Amino acid sequence: MLRMTVNTEEYIQIGEDIRIVFLGGSRNHTRVMLDVPKEINVVRSRALENHARSMEDREKIAQYHAVPELEEKYRKKKMVVNDGARAASR
Repeated sequence: MLRMTVNTEEYIQIGEDIRIVFLGGSRNHTRVMLDVPKEINVVRSRALENHARSMEDREKIAQYHAVPELEEKYRKKKMVVNDGARAASR
């Protein structure tokens, strides 16, 4: 699995005929535009889950979840403000 960060309106090219454009969103939602040939089926995961009739069918569907905490090397450095130094400079 490849994990990458993209900015709004950047895209990912897969092969010569598949393009995924990131349109933006909020913290919990992302809008994407898919440019895919008509011969390729594109299905939302929720539709697959709702269509699965048995537990065996549901277990066959790949599950992906957001990682709540990033590894240290991917985290932004937090700036620490020393209030004592700020008060002394006033």
